[in-house]
Amino acid sequence: MSLLQRQRSALILFGAFLIITLLISGNTVWLDTSVVIAIYSLIALSVGISYGQAGILSVAQAAFASVGAYAAAIVTTRYDLPAVFGLVLALVVPPLIAYPLARLVTRLNALSLAIATLVFGQAVDIILREGGDFTGGYIGLSGIPPLSIASTLLQYHFLSWGVVLVVVILLSNLIDSPFGRATSTLRSDTLRAVADGVNVPHVRSVVLALSASVAGLGGWLYAHHIAYIGPDSLGPSVSLSVLLMAVVGGAQTVLGPIVGAALLTLLFKFIPSQEVQGMFYGGALIAVLVLSPSGLLGLRALLGKSVGAIGVKSQKSASQVASSPVIAGGAQ
Repeated sequence: MSLLQRQRSALILFGAFLIITLLISGNTVWLDTSVVIAIYSLIALSVGISYGQAGILSVAQAAFASVGAYAAAIVTTRYDLPAVFGLVLALVVPPLIAYPLARLVTRLNALSLAIATLVFGQAVDIILREGGDFTGGYIGLSGIPPLSIASTLLQYHFLSWGVVLVVVILLSNLIDSPFGRATSTLRSDTLRAVADGVNVPHVRSVVLALSASVAGLGGWLYAHHIAYIGPDSLGPSVSLSVLLMAVVGGAQTVLGPIVGAALLTLLFKFIPSQEVQGMFYGGALIAVLVLSPSGLLGLRALLGKSVGAIGVKSQKSASQVASSPVIAGGAQ
């Protein structure tokens, strides 16, 4: 696969970013919304890595993002260290937690795995609430300093989407690598992966660790953008929301989680009522699962198959007509 084909998703995202930036560069409200979409896109991309690429149904991605956010908050507010130390911790600590967790739970079936990761997310939530002065307890940590390289909202817009673009580039390369092909085989046929010599527990654990690192990166951006992090900021409900974003957009595609994050974040913006949001979220999920189980971006492949099937059917019909005795006799 050529470089342009492999990075087609990154090129599409970059083009869309340039157009949207031109449209909203002077509007602080939309710039703030754009940053929020970028942050949720990163956490949704972490779902795309774990669930979309390896079939690991994790409901703990917001917990990993929360670890990254608290790492940023603690090193900058408690120890007055530069934000780059928080970035390193946000990238390293979540995968160090995720890998042994995955070794324990990825052998379970999909439903049991989802429940196990949900329980893990609840456990992280309790630890953060009971962390006392270190984590800020139920109050959380405030006064997180802004990033020196992104002191304005427009600069933060560029930074956050630049990070998303880098993750998309790396994910596209990963999918096209031998490791990515192994995870794809693992997602579709575990027995085939074992027969091909894939170390299934290790590969699954590495995939969940990579997704946790991406989620932690999103949490780091969140903390410095909001300047506050608390137990309810990136709680278990956010894990369900980003899972829905990835599924609606297309978890198996690179851009699907970003599309889902954008659509559902805008829905959240224009429909502030929690009850109505839940109704629309549920309706969107049902509609996508019925019309296109592979997500909105999966519609393209579905339509392509439908058009191809119609073409094949038309060719068969034409050949049948040409070979019918009446037509053949008339031709003679």
